[in-house]
Amino acid sequence: MAIRRGRSAAGGFLRDFREFALKGNVMDLAIAVIIGGAFGKIVTSFVQDLVMPIVSLFIPGGNWRTARIVLVPGTPEVEGSEKAILIGSFLGSVVDFVIIAFVIYLVIRALARFKRQEEVAEAETAPVDPIVVSQERLTTALDRLTQTLDSRS
Repeated sequence: MAIRRGRSAAGGFLRDFREFALKGNVMDLAIAVIIGGAFGKIVTSFVQDLVMPIVSLFIPGGNWRTARIVLVPGTPEVEGSEKAILIGSFLGSVVDFVIIAFVIYLVIRALARFKRQEEVAEAETAPVDPIVVSQERLTTALDRLTQTLDSRS
């Protein structure tokens, strides 16, 4: 009996999980993560290959990737034995972040503008309530009847 309950609970769990995973929002989120990862690579390449070479003109030594502040010098014959702050790498990451944040801001702003236009279009094409239309017709008919009766008196 306990085994059956375990199997049915597992089957119910798997069924619930399948329904959750195949919902539109989860699938949309998965697609967004994949596209976001690809977009992040494009931005990183843009920063490293186009923006930072221009920035490196202003960094002493000329190569921004190796720009660093050495805290504890290492032995000259052992590569990377020094303790250093990697300014160039950090600067590249900051520029990546700023570009991605700016693009996300532009996308959200465009979506908000589109949503506002959609709401205005819905308000303009909203179906008219038939009760309101009949009340307006009755009011107009009563006004004409009142005017006709007033003109005859």
